[in-house]
Amino acid sequence: MAQIRLEGVSKVYGGHLVIDNLSITIPDGECFTFLGPSGCGKTVVLRLIAGFEEVSGGEIFIGERLVSSKPKNIHLPPEQRRIGVVFQDYAVWPHKSVFQNVIYPLIMQQIPDTEANERTREAIRQVNMDGLEHRMPFQLSGGQQQRVALARALVSRPNVMLLDEPLSNLDANLREEMRFEITELRKKTGVTILYVTHDQEVALAISERIAVMDPKGYIRQIGTPDEIYEKPADGFVFRFMGISNFLPLSFRDGKMCIGNSDSVLDREIPPEKIDGVRTGKTVAGCRPYDVVLTRDKTSAIGVLKRIIYLGPILDYRVAVGSLELRVQQDIEDALSEGLHLQEGDTVGLRFLDLLWFENRDSEQEVT
Repeated sequence: MAQIRLEGVSKVYGGHLVIDNLSITIPDGECFTFLGPSGCGKTVVLRLIAGFEEVSGGEIFIGERLVSSKPKNIHLPPEQRRIGVVFQDYAVWPHKSVFQNVIYPLIMQQIPDTEANERTREAIRQVNMDGLEHRMPFQLSGGQQQRVALARALVSRPNVMLLDEPLSNLDANLREEMRFEITELRKKTGVTILYVTHDQEVALAISERIAVMDPKGYIRQIGTPDEIYEKPADGFVFRFMGISNFLPLSFRDGKMCIGNSDSVLDREIPPEKIDGVRTGKTVAGCRPYDVVLTRDKTSAIGVLKRIIYLGPILDYRVAVGSLELRVQQDIEDALSEGLHLQEGDTVGLRFLDLLWFENRDSEQEVT
């Protein structure tokens, strides 16, 4: 297995800079995810590592081996990089059985039959497809076809697995199942996995570390799933990682009010944030579950505009002046507290937790 190291990597298409001076190290055996909106360049990074594209600047190492270098004019083709690649669309051959699909790379490498057969059976076992070796792709579910693609990538015993949105074509249940399979696969094989996705749930579920990319291709934060979600580096990361509320604040009559309303914020502002709040450079942020609706209307109040039933969750839209907030509460908790609310009701809002961001980051659009 091997670490991946990018040093000052850039990529230009037709005069358009897509990746700019990217430096990052992915340790041996880690499951690392590039997460970002469509068009941010995350798949370009994967293709550069795989060797499908040449770097416009910088160098890429897999292990201690230099595989791409613009200054040294080095570009090893994909087949010499000891990588396995799994694509979004499975790319299994419809006219070949499971066994024939998986063994194909070894046939191309002219591996002796006995060894090739043994390695193929081992790869099929690793993805829990035992007993299905002779089935054709049309006899398999989407999740099973994706397992075939994983086994075919594993059979060559790569140092690195590159996964490009491999779960996006699966339904919710299969995505959850395959997330577990990928995690177990890394534990079984110890292979370094680089995963590319725009799906926050998948990234949080399978990754040891995540790099969040913005629409311009810059990395805004690298961290563990817990760090990325609970301690976002800026407003862009906070917004991208889930449903978010941003609260502009203003001082009026000695009170801190939310937006243009008369609703008073019931939390103290950190001293170092007060100047930013006064000048409009700093806004508060919170998740829907960090706001509690109450019957108490002594501080922040709003008008309930919409109630959406989401199984165990009630999703509320609450207007505070011209600002609309998302609030989510467990349905059992809401009912036990006597919150039999209707659209049009005036409600109190209690904020459990607030984060603080520069106003410019809260306004950036996520596509």
